[in-house]
Amino acid sequence: MLKNTFIKQLFSSFLDLVPILAVVLVFQVLVIRQPIPDVGNLIVGTLFVVLGLTLFIQGLEQSLFPIGESMAYAFARKGSLFWLLAFAFCLGFGTTVAEPALIAVAQEAANIAGKANIIEPGKEAIKDYALGLRLTVALSVGFAILIGVLRIIRGWPLYYLIIGGYCGVIVITPFAPPEIIGIAYDSGGVTTSTITVPLVTALGVGLATAIKGRNPMTDGFGLIAFASLMPIIFVMVYGMII
Repeated sequence: MLKNTFIKQLFSSFLDLVPILAVVLVFQVLVIRQPIPDVGNLIVGTLFVVLGLTLFIQGLEQSLFPIGESMAYAFARKGSLFWLLAFAFCLGFGTTVAEPALIAVAQEAANIAGKANIIEPGKEAIKDYALGLRLTVALSVGFAILIGVLRIIRGWPLYYLIIGGYCGVIVITPFAPPEIIGIAYDSGGVTTSTITVPLVTALGVGLATAIKGRNPMTDGFGLIAFASLMPIIFVMVYGMII
């Protein structure tokens, strides 16, 4: 059964990759009109991508999603609001601080800031700046997941909080240093990536399923929206402070 499931997922991953390959090949051959360089490496690389994508999806379905949902059920049964909110904050913080995309963007932003003399160009200053960005974004996502979980519990409409949050972004933006605004807006995107999304989604759906009167479709989703919004505000405030 596992073998059949894996083969089906392998084929599904290949179909997902076909449009990307088609676009690259069409533009390479018909628009640029150049031969495809190193066809052998292209084929091997494509196979690796298909295999990696398949293993990643299988891993999500067999480990991260069940873990997130089971913990949400357990906390809902326990009935302790404090520990549920503490878990939500720690989950948001822990998954974000380890996010590869965030690490890369924070390091690049620190390097550019050093070259532009926005911060001291020394290695220690650049390292501290990058770490400060990572911790700021991680704290913001932890706070965002906490607010999102509280929304599920209380049944607050999602759009009230989202509209209010983006109004806050609009108000803060004119007062933030110009050098930090682009980084702040990008921070919202890099947090919602490989590690954060599966666990946070599983937490929201599991919690909405476990709480009586909540609908997993209407209440279980929306946590990722908070995780994308809060870093924008936190990073701009971070830029204003430092």
